Amino acid sequence: MIMNKPLAVLAMTFAMPLAAFASEGAERLTLMLEPLKTYSADFEQQILDGSGQRLQEASGRIWLSRPGRFRWEVDAPYQQLVVSDGEEVIVYDPDLEQATVRELDHRVTHTPALLLSGSADELTESYTVSRSQRGNAESFTLMPRDPDTLFEELEMTFYGEQLGQLQMTDSTGQRTAIEFNEVEQNSDIADSRFQFEIPEGTDVIRESGQAAR
Repeated sequence: MIMNKPLAVLAMTFAMPLAAFASEGAERLTLMLEPLKTYSADFEQQILDGSGQRLQEASGRIWLSRPGRFRWEVDAPYQQLVVSDGEEVIVYDPDLEQATVRELDHRVTHTPALLLSGSADELTESYTVSRSQRGNAESFTLMPRDPDTLFEELEMTFYGEQLGQLQMTDSTGQRTAIEFNEVEQNSDIADSRFQFEIPEGTDVIRESGQAAR
């Protein structure tokens, strides 16, 4: 599912229990993510077409907490908020005075944020994982096994022990590239960060497709 505003795709993708993995890449990725309990960072996001031309860009901040909770705030060029308490996802557009509420899709191929905030039991069931290293940059390329997915390839790049970049490519060759800065790992994040009270007067669209006010 690709929405007009770029944040919604990513927010609709950190906890990984260690298990027996068939591939060295998957095992190494699990070792990188398994100690990570919380993650917060500023981000710069670009959407590029197949030729590398920039289509959209955005910036903001993210907070992630295992299992399954995340918050993405876009500050520029427009405001947008995506919040998950682990059960539901709220996408709020203040300019449109509209909020969409749906159940969180726990399939990691449909909700890439769960690679960071969800369970990794399904990692090798859902992806083939390859690993490469260049200097202090360690990259993991994930290819979904299920053709019914949001993307054809996802790449995570770590610098030392910190996740620094995330890139997704869809079937048209369009890429969503995100760079993280001011990273904080395993710091305390208040539970209230993953809760959101929809402002009065907002048009609310629930999963049933019925709108309420």
